[in-house]
Amino acid sequence: MDNNMLIRIQDLVENPTARVPICLCLDTSGSMAAVEGDCVPTGETFFEDGREWNLVTGGISRINELKKGIDLFYDAIKEDEMAVYSAEICIVTFDNQARCLVDFANVERQGDIPELEAQGDTAMGEGVNLALDLLERRKQEYKDKGVDYYQPWLVLMTDGVPNGSNSEYMRAVQRTVDMVNSRKLTIFPIAIGDETDLSALNKFSPKRPALKLQGLKFGEFFSWLSKSVSKTSQSTPGESVKLDPVSGWAEL
Repeated sequence: MDNNMLIRIQDLVENPTARVPICLCLDTSGSMAAVEGDCVPTGETFFEDGREWNLVTGGISRINELKKGIDLFYDAIKEDEMAVYSAEICIVTFDNQARCLVDFANVERQGDIPELEAQGDTAMGEGVNLALDLLERRKQEYKDKGVDYYQPWLVLMTDGVPNGSNSEYMRAVQRTVDMVNSRKLTIFPIAIGDETDLSALNKFSPKRPALKLQGLKFGEFFSWLSKSVSKTSQSTPGESVKLDPVSGWAEL
């Protein structure tokens, strides 16, 4: 049994509080290196993630602001006396391939969040399938240890067009839709920037349309998400929870 497995199981033995499993499924493709703000074109271009980009200096990158937002999210969870015992966060990234960056465990047991690097293409289907696999595994661990849990959350954030395996993308869409429709998953699809294929992102979400992030307001989004987790952790599993209205960070 590897160390991550031991940590996950130990959490459930020592802390039987009902869990809120949240998987952040994050686009780390080359386009996430795009910058906004005060930047200067160099006159050079390069091709990555299915399109040509202008090379610039300065500005604020999407990937760096995303990382700052995640740090704020973790800090907010740790400071919440209910959510700190209930919330479990997993981070999956996808570029040329999907990988589990941070596995499920009580947030206080997780170390520093690794840096995010923007590179490669957008294997969105592979990323979502890995996220769903990890959520299903964690749910089974809850059941095995007799720990109650809230409906799992999947936060899908992307700034591009899925250009990985089409069969993996279609499989991910079908799995997600089936789980949402059977009330086994809540999904929050978030578009970043103007290049996102909203139709492709909306296919994952049969009950709510994708939301577009205003500029680089990752901090505002993750603040809203932490408050939503806090509200949920104070409810009873299976109870309907009315989340705060979306305002200040999204374009409807």
